[in-house]
Amino acid sequence: MLVNLKDILKIAEDKSIAIGCFNAPDLSCLRAVVRAAEEMGQPVVITHAQLHEEKGLCTMDEVAPIILWYAKKANVPICVHLDHGTTLDYIARGLDIGFTSVMYDGSELPLEDNIANTKKVVAMAKQYGASVEAELGSMGARGGGFGGATTASDDDKRVSIYTEPDDAADFVKQTGVDALACAFGTAHGFYNTVPKLDFERVSAIRKAIGGLPIVMHGGSGVTDEDYAKVVARGVRKVNYYTYMAKAGAEAVSNRQYTQFHDVLKDAEAAMKENVKAAIKLFSAKR
Repeated sequence: MLVNLKDILKIAEDKSIAIGCFNAPDLSCLRAVVRAAEEMGQPVVITHAQLHEEKGLCTMDEVAPIILWYAKKANVPICVHLDHGTTLDYIARGLDIGFTSVMYDGSELPLEDNIANTKKVVAMAKQYGASVEAELGSMGARGGGFGGATTASDDDKRVSIYTEPDDAADFVKQTGVDALACAFGTAHGFYNTVPKLDFERVSAIRKAIGGLPIVMHGGSGVTDEDYAKVVARGVRKVNYYTYMAKAGAEAVSNRQYTQFHDVLKDAEAAMKENVKAAIKLFSAKR
C-alpha cells in the first residue's frame, strides 16, 4: 500500500526500529526490494534519486509510475521517495508525478539558503500531503550509493561538516521538516576503512530536535553493533543501496550466461536476499 514518509516513520518510532530506504534505479532493483519487504512483512521506502539521471540511469518520468504501481499493489506499507533533490523544479515535478515523500538536499549551501529552500519545499509538499526530509551537514558524494570509495577514519574526520545539534534545532524549528538526514560519520559509497560513528552526536541531535526522526545516509560498511547503537539513539530511516547492488553484481560475476534475462534474474534474487537481511537488521528488537 502506498503511504507517505510520516506514516513510515510513525511505525518506526512506535517500534523503536529503523526502516530501510532502498534505491530503485531499474526494475530488477525495484522488484528485489518489494519482494523482500513482502516476504519479511515489513514496510520500506523506495527511492529515485536525482543523481540517477546524471548517471545515465532511468529518468524520473520513466521509473516513477512503475514504482508507484508496485507500491500501490504491495501488501506492506511502501513510501515512494524522491531522494537528494537539489533543485526546486525537480522536486515539484516529483510531487506532480505522485511521490509521497521528497528530500531536499541543500547540504552544500550556506545554512541560511538551505533553510530558505527547505521551507519552500515543505510548503510545496503540504499541498500534496507529501512528507519532507532534508539534510544538514555533509556526507560526501550525493545520490545514495553512487559515490566512490570513502576513507572514514579519526584522522580525516572533519567535524566542521558534521551536523551540529544547535544548528539542527534551529533548522527543524524554521523549516518544519518531517525527518532530518544528519552527518555523524557515514558517507555514500564504499569504504576503505571501517567508518567511525559519533554516537554522542546522534544523541545530542535527537534531543535538540525534540525527538524528530533522524535519517542515516551512507550505511554501507557499518557494523551490526553500530546499527543497533544509532537506532537506539533515534535513527528511524536508513538509506541503503551500495551493498545491495554489490550483492547483485557478485552473484553474476563468475558465471557464464547466454541470455541477458538470466543475468537479471540471478542478480535480482541476490539483491532480494541482501535487502531481506538489511530489513531484519534495521527492524531487530533491541
